[in-house]
Amino acid sequence: MIFQRTELLIGTENLNKLNSSHVLVFGVGGVGGFVVEALVRAGVGELTVVDFDTVDITNLNRQIIATQDTVGKDKVEIIKERALSINPNIKINAYKEKFFKDKREIFFSENKKYTYIVDAIDIVTAKLDLITIAKELKIPIISSMGTGNKINPTMLEITDISKTSVCPLAKVMRAELKKRRIQKVKVLFSKELPMKPKNLENNREKQNNVGSISFVPSVAGLIIASEVIKDITGLKNLGGN
Repeated sequence: MIFQRTELLIGTENLNKLNSSHVLVFGVGGVGGFVVEALVRAGVGELTVVDFDTVDITNLNRQIIATQDTVGKDKVEIIKERALSINPNIKINAYKEKFFKDKREIFFSENKKYTYIVDAIDIVTAKLDLITIAKELKIPIISSMGTGNKINPTMLEITDISKTSVCPLAKVMRAELKKRRIQKVKVLFSKELPMKPKNLENNREKQNNVGSISFVPSVAGLIIASEVIKDITGLKNLGGN
């Protein structure tokens, strides 16, 4: 049985909760890819993954789906194939899309029911729209703040957006969510001061390149997945959080 060891840890009832859950993950790159990996291996029964991008050679340093064989391929199709290779019984829906609120109906309709939403995208307007929709539909959501230009994964933590500090993305999100009168958003962020990238050449999308390394986005993704799993099952840390 694939999930025998998991069942020994969390029990049959909680494993069944995960099997009957449906998690929607936006962004399957450095952070989101590891979120999906952990959710699949934990026994989540259905996943919907959303990402517009293809694997670039610069992704090889940190993204779990990035190999020499997958460069140039659609991220959502690769991660779908990987998920099914781990658990052939999982139901996984893949959308090669860039999320904006005018595409809401693609993901949110009466026949689409989600247990949880994970925001692992890096476009502020899209993050804000996604959180707004989640709050409107009363779907639990967790949002990843910045993990780029960081080198210390031990400084990552889960908190409410109002309690974040240091992180430049979190600062923008706090201000914009306040304008929208949205409170109580669970986020992952880092208290580590961002380092300055040493090379600003070869830009793909952003005004300046963002430095990254193998072990910060991956740890962030695993922490987010653990939070989703604990929320779905009702399991708590020994510390009470």
